[in-house]
Amino acid sequence: MDPISDFLTVIRNASRAGKPTCAVQHSKMKEAIARILKEEGYILKFEDGKDERGHKTLVLSLKYADKTAVIHGIKRVSKPGLRTYFHWNEIPRTLGGLGIGILTTSKGLMNDREARRQRLGGELVCSVW
Repeated sequence: MDPISDFLTVIRNASRAGKPTCAVQHSKMKEAIARILKEEGYILKFEDGKDERGHKTLVLSLKYADKTAVIHGIKRVSKPGLRTYFHWNEIPRTLGGLGIGILTTSKGLMNDREARRQRLGGELVCSVW
């Protein structure tokens, strides 16, 4: 199984169900994606936690506007079976620029606008709108 796909699925399901928070197993990649989602205003906050067995978790507080989730869609683009890489000037715009794309670049994870600004290409991990 793909841990990033599982992470995105937990966020998608929790936001559609109207849950205030969701928790997933911790990893540096998931934390970096959560940081970008917070910076872009898709979630309220994220923090470290522990599950009942003492394992480190990442707890996300989801954001809602008028009882509707701010995250309307979240989709995994580059998958383990088919990695998707883009040159900086070929990075696709999510919903014509209304959403964001999250890329892994040589300077770490960043959103698509920042990658274009710094002229960095990379693997498009997911799209959020």
